[in-house]
Amino acid sequence: MLRCAVVQFEAVPDDPGANLSTVRRLAEQAVRDGAQLVVFPEMCVLGYWHLRRQTPERLHALAEPRSGPSVTAVSALARELGAGIGVGFLEVDGDRLFNAYAVCLPDGTVHVHRKLHAFEHEAISSGDAFTVFDTPWQVKVGILICWDNNLVENVRATALLGATVLVAPHQTGGTNSVSPYGMKPIPPEIWANRDTDPDAVRAAFDGPSGRGWLMRWLPARAHDNGLFVLFSNGVGRDDDEVRTGNAMVIDPYGRIVAETPVPGEAVVVADLDLDLVPSSTGRRWLRGRRPELYGLLTERQGNELNPREVRFGVRPAEGTGDV
Repeated sequence: MLRCAVVQFEAVPDDPGANLSTVRRLAEQAVRDGAQLVVFPEMCVLGYWHLRRQTPERLHALAEPRSGPSVTAVSALARELGAGIGVGFLEVDGDRLFNAYAVCLPDGTVHVHRKLHAFEHEAISSGDAFTVFDTPWQVKVGILICWDNNLVENVRATALLGATVLVAPHQTGGTNSVSPYGMKPIPPEIWANRDTDPDAVRAAFDGPSGRGWLMRWLPARAHDNGLFVLFSNGVGRDDDEVRTGNAMVIDPYGRIVAETPVPGEAVVVADLDLDLVPSSTGRRWLRGRRPELYGLLTERQGNELNPREVRFGVRPAEGTGDV
């Protein structure tokens, strides 16, 4: 059994000090409740959606190496609390920037994943490797950031590399999807009036632009690959959009083990029954694969787009396909 916590909170843009204070406070709360691994949202150290409006020079000024003060502080907190803690940050490595996520383990080990499908800013590069690692709890953990989880191949590859727990930090809900049946923006006044009209914000967060959208696909990632999904998300204002929270833990059968109905800051704690993994449907499907049939999955079809083109619905150049 592994006890985990998924956290949702509203990050303060460009204020790592304030956000790390929140990380400490909520991590301490989770550990008091017995959590051994605490998962915070994507880019929670710095804030997220406002970064797309910054110049490359400004982004470089805001970014930190994985050995920088923010990850160092979280690593020290993990050792102090005797728990694993995961946080999202803007990483700089030489002249390159990455949307990155660090899981700091209580023994001082730090594992960093770079988002494979970064679309936030032209100056932010996409990563090129999966991240799966051993932990002190005799379980392999993988990390996929936000849109990484939407592409089914990424979760399958993470499972094939041995992960039975997937850390899935997000900043989602209330996005302006180019799809007619995708998410749509949540009016900011609904969030602003949450104290006087709580029914409206709950309806919006649980609706087709929040939890309703997640239920179309997120449990399938857990079920089809026989792993636990630890879904953490931002909540509240994120520049000109409103994130919907919906933090939850999903088991290898696609069942929601625990989630929060709170349209605000929240910590969700759940016990992962690791004995469910070997007999889960997804693990049986993994063993039933016929890899010799799947060469097509590694071949370019000629209509591939970069993440920014897909995310924002940009029409590609003539002859390269369409969204």
